[in-house]
Amino acid sequence: MSRPAVLIARWGIAIGLAVMIVSVAVVIGFKHEVRNRVVGIGSNISITNFDAQKSYETMPIAAGDSLMQVLHATPGVSHAQRYSTKPGMIMTDENFLGMVLKGVSQEYDWSFLKQHMQEGEIPAFSDSASTNRTLISRTIANKLHLKLGDKLYTYFISGEKVRARRLEVAGIYQTNFTAYDNLFLLTDLHTVNRLNAWQQDQVSGIEVEVADYDRLEDVKDTLRARLDLVKDKYGGTYYTQSVEELNPQIFAWLSLLDMNVWVILVLMTGVAGFTMISGLLIIILERTNMIGILKALGADNLAIRKVFLSFSVFLIGRGMFWGNVIGLGFVAIQSAFHPFKLDPATYYVDRVPVEFNLWWWVLLNVCTLLVSVLMLVGPSYLIAHIHPAKSIRFE
Repeated sequence: MSRPAVLIARWGIAIGLAVMIVSVAVVIGFKHEVRNRVVGIGSNISITNFDAQKSYETMPIAAGDSLMQVLHATPGVSHAQRYSTKPGMIMTDENFLGMVLKGVSQEYDWSFLKQHMQEGEIPAFSDSASTNRTLISRTIANKLHLKLGDKLYTYFISGEKVRARRLEVAGIYQTNFTAYDNLFLLTDLHTVNRLNAWQQDQVSGIEVEVADYDRLEDVKDTLRARLDLVKDKYGGTYYTQSVEELNPQIFAWLSLLDMNVWVILVLMTGVAGFTMISGLLIIILERTNMIGILKALGADNLAIRKVFLSFSVFLIGRGMFWGNVIGLGFVAIQSAFHPFKLDPATYYVDRVPVEFNLWWWVLLNVCTLLVSVLMLVGPSYLIAHIHPAKSIRFE
């Protein structure tokens, strides 16, 4: 048996399957990581004022306890939290920087930011009192040379007046989501509402989290049917948007990754299949003399084809074994040690994210086996055209 042909066939399958496993793991991991960061920074669904789209200088909506109870009672909603924003400027002795002050209260879900805190602590922010403390990003801290415990002065325009607030840096976070890290400071909801001169039950918006992301559209449609274009007691109009509508460019980019991985899967499956075809043809040609002898002894074409197909399936199995070892090994190493890094300013993450999905892994293995075997059925019919008398003399 031709050892080079066997090695080429085996490693063609192995490399093809390994590339497919790694590609799928990276795409699934990347999509989930970026999506979780976008959702963690904001929410799955946002309810704001219809007249205040795409601006941090927001118009308020009324968000009293009755509305929050309605949201919490909506099927599919796991959490809802109020927030307010106010654009302004930070000034230090050496520099100044534009920013957005985001006010949150005790109902805020800190699970995401807790994972990305680098220094300090998260204060007990409130909607009824001011702590005069704030959380800033590592990006802003580096730009303004700020550290824990430092006092920073913030300035805001309210009508024709300029209002100032002195805040103490209580903690430093870094999400690696540039659009957020370059802009946001977090403080009390009470502080921001006072800067906006709003009533206690007025806020910039409500962030809603869903229990199952796959039901995002269903929950959004339910909330839209209940709230959209309904006016509150102050004349504000409710408007509901999903995270995918608020960040269309990011999610369109993630959708392109699906197309890329399908192209890779098709190409690598084709490469693996054609490698096996070439190997089978070489093996058949090298064993033409043996095929002629078997036919002369009474073996039919089907029996001989089964012999060669069985051997090919054995090679495919060995190739798939090593393909799984290589692919899963890469996924495990990258998941544990992160040797491959990324620029967070471009990709939103600082390393190549990978995620193992059992169902995708099973599907890749089954499809690779079936496609490779089916592609070998046609070339195996070459055996039927081998004549015993001629093949015995074949050199």
